[in-house]
Amino acid sequence: MLMTILLQTVPGIDTGSTGFMLLATSLVMLMTPGLAFFLWGLATKRNILTRMVQSFVSLGWTTVLWVIIGYSLCFSGGEGGIIGNLDKVFLNGLNMNTIWSGNGKIPEFVFIAYQMMFAIITPALITGAFANRVTFKAYFIFLTLWQILVYYPFVHMIWGGGLLAQWGVLDFAGGIVVHATAGFAALASVFYLGARVDKNSTPNSIPLVAIGSGLLWFGWYGFNAGSEVQVDFITSLAFLNTDIAASFALIAWLVVEWIRERKPKFVGLLTGSIAGLATITPCAGFVPLWAAPIIGTAAGLVCYVAVQFKNKMKWDDALDVWGVHGIGGLLGSILLGVFASKAINAAGADGLFFGNSTFFVKMLIAVVGASIYAFIFTYLMLIIINFITPVRVTAEDERLGLDSALHGEKAYDEGSL
Repeated sequence: MLMTILLQTVPGIDTGSTGFMLLATSLVMLMTPGLAFFLWGLATKRNILTRMVQSFVSLGWTTVLWVIIGYSLCFSGGEGGIIGNLDKVFLNGLNMNTIWSGNGKIPEFVFIAYQMMFAIITPALITGAFANRVTFKAYFIFLTLWQILVYYPFVHMIWGGGLLAQWGVLDFAGGIVVHATAGFAALASVFYLGARVDKNSTPNSIPLVAIGSGLLWFGWYGFNAGSEVQVDFITSLAFLNTDIAASFALIAWLVVEWIRERKPKFVGLLTGSIAGLATITPCAGFVPLWAAPIIGTAAGLVCYVAVQFKNKMKWDDALDVWGVHGIGGLLGSILLGVFASKAINAAGADGLFFGNSTFFVKMLIAVVGASIYAFIFTYLMLIIINFITPVRVTAEDERLGLDSALHGEKAYDEGSL
C-alpha cells in the first residue's frame, strides 16, 4: 500500500507496470539460485559447492560490474554501433526520479535492476560445461572478460539501439543475447578443456535437479513476460507462450526418449522443459499463440537430437548447455524469423510464414554470427587466461573433488549424525 502511494506521487509512473517489473526482476534473480540447485543436483558429491559458488559469485561480481560499467556500455549512447559509451558509469546522472525513456512508465532504476539479473544468469549458464575442471581464479577472470567483451556488445547491439537493432534483428527476451551466446561459449569451453578424468559421474540428487528446474521455470515467467517492460496484452501473451512451449517440449522429449530407451526418464523430461523455455525466449512476445506448441515440440525434438549428437561425438558437456541452451537459442531465433507477426506485436516484424523472407534471413545471419563469435572469442579468451593462471585443475584435484581442493569445504558432513 505504501509503495503504491509513493509511486503515485511521481508523475509519469505507471504503478501497475512498475510493480509488475519489480516482481519480474525478483523472478529473474531467483533463476540464478535455481540454476545453482539444478547444477547441485547433477554434480557429484565432491563438486557440489564448486557448482554453487560459480552461480552465486555471479550474483555479487556481476552486480559490481553492472553498476560500474555494464549498464552504461549496454544502454548509454552508441546508437547503431557495437557498444555503448561511458556516460552512465557508476550510474552517473541517474536518480530515483529518473524515468526510463524506453516507455516512460517505470523508473530507470527498475530497468537497471531487471537487466542486471539477465547479466547475472547468462555467464552462470556456461558453468554447466565446466564440470569439475576449472580453477576458481580462472573462472573469475572469465566471468569478467566474457561479460565485457561478449555479453555487453550483444545486449547493446540488440536491446540498446545498436547495430543489429537498426538492421531489424529482434530478440524478445534473450534467444541470441543470452542462450545462443552462452551455449556456444559453453561448447568452446568443452573443446578447450577436454574431457573430465572421471566421465562416469552420476547426479547426487535428482530431486534437487527437479527443484532447480521448477525454480527456473517459475523464474522464466519474469524472464519472458517481463521483457515487455510493462503490463499489456503482449505481457500476457509472452507469459502463456512460455508455459505452453515448455510443456510441449517436456512431453516431446519424454516421448522420444521413452521410445528410444524403453523407459520414461525424469531428468530427461526436466531437461526437455528447459529446452522449451530457452527456445521460446526470443519468440515469446512476437509470435501468435498457435505457434507456441510448434516451437515447443520442435525444441524438445531438436534439442534431444543435439544432445544425442554430442554424446556420439563424445563432447564432455556434462550438463548439455550447448544442446539445450545453445541449440535452443539458435532454433528459437530461427523460428522467430518464421512465425513473427506484426498483427500480434506491432513493434515486431512479419516472418517467413507471413511472407517476409528478408526478416527470416536477418535472424538466421544474426544468430549464426553471434554463435560463431561467442565460440571463437571464448576459446581464444581461455587460451589467454591460461597464460595468466591455469584454467584447468590438476588431475589430482579433480579426483579429490573441487569442493575440498579449491574451497576447503564440503557440502555434506558425512560424519555427523
